[in-house]
Amino acid sequence: MPRAAAPALVFVNGTVILPDRLVPGAVVECAGGRIRRVGRGRIPKGAVVVDARGGYVAPGFVDLHVHGGDGADFMDGTAEAVRTACRAHARHGTTTIFPTTTTGAEAQIAAMIAACGGVRREGGVAAGARIAGVHLYGPYFAPDKVGCHPASGRRDPEAAEYQRHFATGLVRIATCAAELPGAEAFYRAARRRGCLVTCGHSNATWAEMARAYRAGMRHVDHFWCAMSSVASLRQRYGTPMQASMEQFVLAEPGMSTEVIADGCHLSPELLTFAWRQLGARRLCLVTDANRALDQPPGRYRFGSAEDGEWIESDGRVGFVPGAGGALASSVVGLDTMVRTMRAATGAPLAEVVRMASLTPAERAGVARETGSLAVGKRADVLVLDRRIRVRRVFIGGAEFTG
Repeated sequence: MPRAAAPALVFVNGTVILPDRLVPGAVVECAGGRIRRVGRGRIPKGAVVVDARGGYVAPGFVDLHVHGGDGADFMDGTAEAVRTACRAHARHGTTTIFPTTTTGAEAQIAAMIAACGGVRREGGVAAGARIAGVHLYGPYFAPDKVGCHPASGRRDPEAAEYQRHFATGLVRIATCAAELPGAEAFYRAARRRGCLVTCGHSNATWAEMARAYRAGMRHVDHFWCAMSSVASLRQRYGTPMQASMEQFVLAEPGMSTEVIADGCHLSPELLTFAWRQLGARRLCLVTDANRALDQPPGRYRFGSAEDGEWIESDGRVGFVPGAGGALASSVVGLDTMVRTMRAATGAPLAEVVRMASLTPAERAGVARETGSLAVGKRADVLVLDRRIRVRRVFIGGAEFTG
């Protein structure tokens, strides 16, 4: 006999968050792991009803830039580390994730990509946030902008190496500092693979950014963090002072960027400036979280557990020991970023949630599948309370309870 269809899943008694507005009292109906209806209407007979209890029904978050969580770093290169980190971020509302490399040996990066590929093939809601691809972030950083990443693993782009990583078919976001020898060839190769091509950990000038843009670069990692400024370029070039990555991103409409809105990396004024200048369609929220997410304050390895650099967490943010308070990525989830961005900027909630969902999905090329509550997309749905805290998480229509 044919198998009976699973009952519909219907979210009720909440304000639905769409990319451009809030819709009080709307329902979101899902079937077969997809969204079937958003709006008014009767609840199908036999449906499984999820009561939002007067809170919000939101799309699952999409994180473009994330290193780990709950004691695990993706660079540990094991399936269990990948699952641990993906589960940790799912608890904070991330349903689509792009595990992000650090600097390191080619073998370490290859092991990380392979482990992510294995967990992605396994699938299943129990694994946590769904892996949409890998962000090849390290190792192609500028020598003077390595930050908390292991400097020994930094190098200029090598075609034979990055082509091996691209050949896996798993790399969907690709970062390189624009001023490095071979950067433009890297950008062109990444663009041919359909990647979101980004510049990060860079001391690039406007002219170098313009060349990168012509080669396919369209995004800058964590605005104002480990990036060039007018002051840093004066040290490199003297006078006249040079325009930096900041000015290029703000002036070029085709560019997007991201902010770490954890309340520690950037002040409310900088978050407000970024939102006002770029808007919700060009600005993404990311965690850049390390393994100290959901862990007590203490010392942790950033990157591989074997040889990553030591960082410290005070429970609010990561920082580099003995480096004058230099920050070392965040230790909180995207739910915190959404709450902080909302409080800091006063931006409409629909726009803030867009920055954590549809905008990153659009930039990474996965918006046909996820990023908003729209008919036909995967049923990646969050139930939030009125304080924007995550209460329930559904990935592909199945509830995550990990």
